[in-house]
Amino acid sequence: MGDHRNTTSNAIGLCLLPQELIQNIFLSLVLPEIVRLKILNKSFSTLISDHSFIRQCNSLSNSTTWLFVYKKRWLRDAVLHAFTDRSSDRWFKIPIADLLKPVDFHGEDLYFLAASANVFLFASNNVREVVAVNLVSVTVKKIPPSPLGPRGTSSWRRSGMKLVTETDDNSSSGSGHFRFMFAEFVGNRPVLFVYDSVTDTWKSREAQESVLPRGGLHVFLSVVHGPRESVLVAVSTPDCDTNTPIVLRPRFDSVEGLNLTVGFNWGNLIDRLHVYGDGYMMIVKSNGENGRSVRVLQGVELWGLSLDGRKWEFVSSVPNEVIGVIEKPYGVMMGCLEEKNGIIRAALVSNCDGFWDMLWLSFDTKWKRWNWMPLPDSKMKGWNLAGISFSSGLTLQ
Repeated sequence: MGDHRNTTSNAIGLCLLPQELIQNIFLSLVLPEIVRLKILNKSFSTLISDHSFIRQCNSLSNSTTWLFVYKKRWLRDAVLHAFTDRSSDRWFKIPIADLLKPVDFHGEDLYFLAASANVFLFASNNVREVVAVNLVSVTVKKIPPSPLGPRGTSSWRRSGMKLVTETDDNSSSGSGHFRFMFAEFVGNRPVLFVYDSVTDTWKSREAQESVLPRGGLHVFLSVVHGPRESVLVAVSTPDCDTNTPIVLRPRFDSVEGLNLTVGFNWGNLIDRLHVYGDGYMMIVKSNGENGRSVRVLQGVELWGLSLDGRKWEFVSSVPNEVIGVIEKPYGVMMGCLEEKNGIIRAALVSNCDGFWDMLWLSFDTKWKRWNWMPLPDSKMKGWNLAGISFSSGLTLQ
């Protein structure tokens, strides 16, 4: 009760300040905090709903990148942790269980698939359904099964799917319109599947063999990756549900690969983690210790598609001085990778003896510069990691 009284007292005191000053204070906060204030107090809700404030807030939020991590012990304890490059000292907690109450999953745990702007996708394994949650409008929407039928959580590959909102397509912010797409082999042919939230329907198109057209924006979806060749599907945006997707089969150039110790010279696969996303590949190299039950990170290389999509080309490697700081022992590691506006971001999540560790790496393709952020402790010991995703464009509606 004491915490509630203190919160109410602070809210009343804040209401006594001039409105312009209150708005400036609110604009210094990140969006999850602003949404919480909107729910807390009617006067705050009126101020935050003001069109001028929404425009100012959204102009700041659109340039903010978030990393979302979904952790759980069971459904009622599930928490979405959010970390932003605007506030590098703490995680923000978003209790997701209450938002999912309108949808009955019969007590089943969920898996976090993807995020874009205000929209977050979760999948169930037993019920085999996908739901879209809008964190700002506090709405939940069931997505009908794709033409491939209901899918369990193990069928969804992070690099093979993409969630695109209208904010990403440079349309009006806050509409809630989104497209969810993924690529799979069907009859040994790569096929693109696209769901449109407006029509509530799926469309599918077989990808055609071609080279990557120059110019324009494309979504890249991984289908399969081998030691010598990968298969990706590329489709131009914003009309990804009507444009013909194309098949890309990038290979490593044998000479270039051998010179850079990658390509055909893969080494022991257990000591290499490959993280894919948006037409890029990050190779995390490590050395085994203690009978290979524990490994230590030794290097990170970034590769990208060539202009025609026919080759993997070396982009850059994390400098040794940075590797010396971030190298830590780990038992298992996973990651996610995205590119947006020329910045490539990767999150590497590792576990060693039950303790989780997270690292945020980014590479500026214009300035050829690496940056890294050690993420604060998210108190995940004893919890399960059930999904991770980058996102940007969180906006008020």
